[in-house]
Amino acid sequence: MKFRKKTTLSLYWKCQLIGWSLASLYWSILGALGGQFKIGIGLVQFFSDVALYNFITHLYRIFALKNHWQDLNLTDLFKRIIPAIVIMAILYTLVTTIKVYGIRVVFSIGTFPDMKTLMGPTGIGIFVAGIRLMAIWMLAFHLYYYARREIRIARENTLLKLTAKQAQLSQLTAQLNPHFLFNSLNTIKSLISISPKLARRAVDLLSELLGSSLYEQSGGFWGLDRELDLVRDYLELETLRMQERLTFEIEVSPITLPLLIPRLCLQTLVENAVKHGISQLKQGGKISILISYRGNLLEIKVENPVPLQQKESASKLGLENLRERLKAAYNEKASFEININPGAYAQATLKLPLYE
Repeated sequence: MKFRKKTTLSLYWKCQLIGWSLASLYWSILGALGGQFKIGIGLVQFFSDVALYNFITHLYRIFALKNHWQDLNLTDLFKRIIPAIVIMAILYTLVTTIKVYGIRVVFSIGTFPDMKTLMGPTGIGIFVAGIRLMAIWMLAFHLYYYARREIRIARENTLLKLTAKQAQLSQLTAQLNPHFLFNSLNTIKSLISISPKLARRAVDLLSELLGSSLYEQSGGFWGLDRELDLVRDYLELETLRMQERLTFEIEVSPITLPLLIPRLCLQTLVENAVKHGISQLKQGGKISILISYRGNLLEIKVENPVPLQQKESASKLGLENLRERLKAAYNEKASFEININPGAYAQATLKLPLYE
């Protein structure tokens, strides 16, 4: 069984038919109030008005679109539509007089005014009415296309901004990846002389890290659960090198796992905690990761011990990179801070809008 595709009128034709129908109906009501209204002639007037004036204005639409008037600025457009209104009004006058003359002949309604009368008050009245009607029609027509153009330009500008922002994020991530890879290779290098077996395990972990983070084309964001898998692999890799000097715990609210976060943001904080905290302490220490949500924000806290002479770690490349990525991704809606108590603990706090 075949179904015929349902055809619908475009917005343009709906406005055309409704607008000219209302205008013709208004003229019919005026005729009825004048006391000389006949239903048959009224119907002919109505349908002829709608058909003829639709035809006139549609011709203008074809001409305007063919010459790309809808893309002109307002100054250039007004220079063209003012004479166009006059021409359309003249055409309206000619069509209207011929229509009225034809109806009078067909229905034998009195006599039609002579040329002198037609060129006088009657013709001038029709011409003035044409000026008014065509000016209103053209104003509505070009306002519609002007609005469409502004919406299109706004959409294109938004797309350009998003593209630029994505390029910025990609560039920042590209800067971060070599930094991450360099630290991991140093870990493997230190393991080779200590335990070849552990070094092989470290290579396996690094391979997983590369496959899941550095070479995955998933855009600037991914799920928190995937970021945590990356962090666990990284911490296991560091634990192979540091042995009992490094311990860690992760406390995460299960409902936060599907939320989207910038790729490698948590891993950056953990890497910073290991490199500038745990590895600087002879006795090592414990990294605590706490993830929850408060209000409309996802809160990520990474806490680790630091040596007494620890400098402000926020100046490190990875964290500066993270600040730039957050600014590009959230436009000041995210916050990131590090509080350091020398000789005790450092706490990095990241607050992100909730994105699923």
